Amino acid sequence: MKNARVFRGGGMTGGFEGPFMNFFSFLFSLVGSLLIIYGGLRATAELILFEVFKKPYKYQQIRKELTNRIVFGLEFFIAADVLQTVLDPSRDELLLLGTVVLIRTVLGYFLSKEVTEYQLD
Repeated sequence: MKNARVFRGGGMTGGFEGPFMNFFSFLFSLVGSLLIIYGGLRATAELILFEVFKKPYKYQQIRKELTNRIVFGLEFFIAADVLQTVLDPSRDELLLLGTVVLIRTVLGYFLSKEVTEYQLD
């Protein structure tokens, strides 16, 4: 049973993977957050330029770019959650990960579908 703990901080690697996985989990969460924040700020700026200064933007294009960044950011959050669960693969953690991945996947699917199917202009 000692080899079963290789990914949980024990076993042959001497616990190196714990800080390693935590670092990358944090990094992926940070990248996901930055993508969503950047997308929101950029969409806000483009919307202001469109409404106030009559720049050549379209609502559909602004919304599509924002949605794409949100979906991409959600994928980074899923990767971070998977890495955290690898560190502590208890039944509760696995159920939580499955639920979170399902919700984020469904959300990403419908956001992507909305952008490709609906014309808002």
